[in-house]
Amino acid sequence: MTATPEDRICSLAIWHGPIEIAPLVGGITNRNYLIADAGRRFVVRLGSDIPVHHISRTNEVAASRAAHAAGLSPAVIHHEPGILVLDYIDAKPLSAEDVRDPSSMARVVSLVRSCHRDVARHFRGPAAIFWVFHVVRDYAALLEAGGSRHTSLLPSFLDIAERLERAAGPFEIAFGHNDLLAANFLDDGKRLWLIDWDYAGFNTPLFDLGGLASNNEFTEAQEDAMLEAYFEADVSNDLRRRYQAMKCASLLRETMWSMVSEIHSDIEFDYSSYTAENLRRFESAWQSFRNS
Repeated sequence: MTATPEDRICSLAIWHGPIEIAPLVGGITNRNYLIADAGRRFVVRLGSDIPVHHISRTNEVAASRAAHAAGLSPAVIHHEPGILVLDYIDAKPLSAEDVRDPSSMARVVSLVRSCHRDVARHFRGPAAIFWVFHVVRDYAALLEAGGSRHTSLLPSFLDIAERLERAAGPFEIAFGHNDLLAANFLDDGKRLWLIDWDYAGFNTPLFDLGGLASNNEFTEAQEDAMLEAYFEADVSNDLRRRYQAMKCASLLRETMWSMVSEIHSDIEFDYSSYTAENLRRFESAWQSFRNS
């Protein structure tokens, strides 16, 4: 008989006695659980490597440890194949509306800058490179091979990706989180935390900034405020255009991520609607970029 997720969690040797397990809602890549054990709480993330999404759990563990050492993320308590146990942070995840609030945005941008500046100093072992244009090309091959219902869009996607890659350079390189959804920021009432390092790796900072803006639907004025806060300088036309190219690339990748998940994920989630929403936002951003 196949062990249930609860059986796997209960079998871990780290617990001090009987534990309480409650599923956490919201994950679309992993299955997450809240554990109570001997007066303490932990988060358990269940998920093996996901090659189609370039997710390596070894890399996730190393990034999580580095992010904790940098003061950004909760501590790694235990890990083994397919299981990651983290210290629980009593905090609420931000919403997109929270991120857009000027006072929250300042704190969010500061945390992202700390990620780019500090996490690599603590990272140990082989590190990943998250290059969005490679991801897009690989996703296109996966969608073609998998007979996706979206295959007619792939030639256009690949052409656009090449144009965006040329427009977005020259590139600075930093250690990026690469999945800046609002819910990956936690507010404990005193400070913010950044969690979920599945996609972490070296990248251009403009990808994280583009993802932050697109995931949280910033206005143009909010985008300029974000860039000025991050770079601590006025936004030049050159920087703005390179940033807009990376924002388009971020939206394209998120759209194709969902298309791939439609045919490869076994997590219960409405990927079809998620694809449609991200495709709409990508097409809008691409048209704005072309017309700028």
